[in-house]
Amino acid sequence: MEKLDHLKPAVASLSQISENEKNGFINLFSRYLSGEAQHIEWSKIQTPTDEVVVPYDTLSPSPDDPAETKKLLDKLVVLKLNGGLGTTMGCTGPKSVIEVRNGLTFLDLIVIQIEHLNSKYGCNVPLVLMNSFNTHDDTLKIVEKYSNSNIQIHTFNQSQYPRLVVEDFSPLPLKGQPGKDGWYPPGHGDVFPSLLNSGKLDAFLSQGKEYVFIANSDNLGAIVDLKILNHLIQNKNEYCMEVTPKTLADVKGGTLISYEGKVQVNEFKSIEKFKIFNTNNLWVNLNAIKRLVEADALKMEIIPNPKEVDGIKVLQLETAAGAAIRFFDHAIGINVPRSRFLPVKATSDLLLVQSDLYTLVDGFVIRNQARTNPANPSIELGPEFKKVGNFLSRFKSIPSIIDLDSLKVTGDVWFGGGIVLKGKVSIAAKPGVKLEIPDGAVIENKEINGPEDI
Repeated sequence: MEKLDHLKPAVASLSQISENEKNGFINLFSRYLSGEAQHIEWSKIQTPTDEVVVPYDTLSPSPDDPAETKKLLDKLVVLKLNGGLGTTMGCTGPKSVIEVRNGLTFLDLIVIQIEHLNSKYGCNVPLVLMNSFNTHDDTLKIVEKYSNSNIQIHTFNQSQYPRLVVEDFSPLPLKGQPGKDGWYPPGHGDVFPSLLNSGKLDAFLSQGKEYVFIANSDNLGAIVDLKILNHLIQNKNEYCMEVTPKTLADVKGGTLISYEGKVQVNEFKSIEKFKIFNTNNLWVNLNAIKRLVEADALKMEIIPNPKEVDGIKVLQLETAAGAAIRFFDHAIGINVPRSRFLPVKATSDLLLVQSDLYTLVDGFVIRNQARTNPANPSIELGPEFKKVGNFLSRFKSIPSIIDLDSLKVTGDVWFGGGIVLKGKVSIAAKPGVKLEIPDGAVIENKEINGPEDI
């Protein structure tokens, strides 16, 4: 406990953050010290039953009557997690401003989708962006361009917590690290207290809003679904996690498990035991969030995330929004079609989304019916393609991949226009040699190591 006694005055002296943030941080840290980051006994686990996980195709159809649909939608708030930077894809600023297709960014597509709903049904679904201190300033500038659109856009910041120096548990900002590197956003589990602390939660409740649909801003499949919203309202489910069947490509992602009768989320890598995983599309009742946050009842599992900043070992403690499932009443999972999980984490995902595998309609990215295989092709691009700028310059146009099973590209490879890729394709440039794939090439089930193989 002396660690805590030493930490409290140190945190109290941090003028950069609010009292709510200081209290939240001390609270999280004391839970961590008390060993609450407990280990789950795997023997107690069984996959959740159908009462807890509802198959999507058993949901009742949403109402036919547009007036009823408007009523439903007027109870909804859409919240996108917008705290991440585009750094892994070689971009500066928030990840949500990377251009996805037809010159439109993630954020453009989200705004177009909600505008479409608001216009079609005459409803008022607001968009809320949860930023981190990393994305806040940029996002405020970016959302100005939507000021004339048919949609209310709100922004708020998630908490800013100090990284802790492992050696003596002191806050890094007090160790001569005054810049952004001294701080961290504590994971998306923070969405619940931050939504309340921002004043947004009470404002939405006073407007008659009942549910928030939370999703990652880079998941193009996370669109408003009337059947899900209708089901939750009819059945008084305070919380819903969308889960989807695992494929072999999915190594990461929490899995829903029943644990002593309460639903929990777990990180687990075995594909046999758990056939579904968390998409991080979450639907949560606003009144329930208020009740639980005010009671300080959301004690989610703590995820310790060790890092190194300028050679100093630091610790940041995080929580995940999916782990809150066990605190809500009548919480369920819904086993949704794979189309509701289309995240863009790397340029290999951009290749899929920009190809003929998808089309864009009213801001919705829709999969091409001509592809018979329900799974997407697996795509591996070498480091030369990692940054968006490099990726775009290496493709004169995105190849047709409707009939592609897998593509692996290594080395200094450049693609011409109008190329068609089918089956299993591997293209490997020899070290130090530039390999150009000519315009109009059709490559099916081939390994290509030089121009003579094309």
